[in-house]
Amino acid sequence: MKALSARDAKYNFGRMIDLARSEPLVIEKHGRPVVVVMAVEEFEKMTGEQITPSQFEDKD
Repeated sequence: MKALSARDAKYNFGRMIDLARSEPLVIEKHGRPVVVVMAVEEFEKMTGEQITPSQFEDKD
């Protein structure tokens, strides 16, 4: 499993999304794993839960 520092995830958000869509990605803070980011499809398969679009849409 690949890992990124929280700082890299923050400053390279698009890259983080791309990496997480291909496999779960560990985000580390101070060298310790803190969260896992994964594709919606993987989450749905794992939990059986269907993710729907947010009710809070950008109004830009």
